[in-house]
Amino acid sequence: MLPPIVNPVRVAAIGFLNPAPLMWDFEHPPRSAELVQRYQIHNTQPSLCADDLLANRADLGLIPIASLTPSLAVVPGCTIASLDRVRSIQLIVKLRSGGSEDVDRALAQIRTVAADTASRSSLAYAQILFRRFIGTDPAFLPTPADPVAMLAQADAALLIGDPALLALQDRDRIERTTGPCLWLDMAHQWRSRTDLPWVAAVWAVRPEALAASALSPAQLIADLQQSRDHGLQHIEQLVEEWTPRIAVPPATIRQYLTHNIHYTLSPECVETIQLFRRYAAQAGILPPLPNLRFL
Repeated sequence: MLPPIVNPVRVAAIGFLNPAPLMWDFEHPPRSAELVQRYQIHNTQPSLCADDLLANRADLGLIPIASLTPSLAVVPGCTIASLDRVRSIQLIVKLRSGGSEDVDRALAQIRTVAADTASRSSLAYAQILFRRFIGTDPAFLPTPADPVAMLAQADAALLIGDPALLALQDRDRIERTTGPCLWLDMAHQWRSRTDLPWVAAVWAVRPEALAASALSPAQLIADLQQSRDHGLQHIEQLVEEWTPRIAVPPATIRQYLTHNIHYTLSPECVETIQLFRRYAAQAGILPPLPNLRFL
């Protein structure tokens, strides 16, 4: 065990289901007793992790790729991504009376999207879908994550994270109220149009803060990758822990953690981040990020 460091690394993390394997060692013995000597964890929303980093309230954060800046360094190894369908980012589109179920035609008719703003990346992916691939620019209305209420005021609803998983589980009841809908998985939409994985978030660090803590980059990378690997080795325990927390069957949680989410920052995932930021800059959604900075 390494000795405690003088300035522990302050970590902005996410209390959703999808990063649970990444956080395994931080939340479970025996490694948690060692890591608490080096890291101070606080949970927040994905959209606020980067704010904490940039405002010097955190040193390390699991942040949306939309929030990466030139001053932040991506920590190699871990990510929250999906190779095709992610389930937890859903664009629910009300079908007009006699409307087409052709995806692009249905998307072209949308003028307003009620959007859960918990993730900047998911919001930007949706805007890229419309502006680049459909050629329209609907208005996005920030709205609490209630699909029935969202669809009562807009043509479509963007749901993110656990609320999206819950909505899929409750799809029949929702459609009895709203009428028929198209349920579009945003990761699948990205994959089908770019042939690349969908990437939501990465660990990012303020390099100067890491230097102040006296924690080496190699140790940080090793801690995060080891935590992920241990989490993926304990999927059944994670299923047991999360079943009381979210109203979906254990089999859905297991499928989500083992097949829907991809946790390795591969070269293809890096290519996605670069393409996503280029498309977002070209569409005026996000500022340019010409070069990714890695720790």
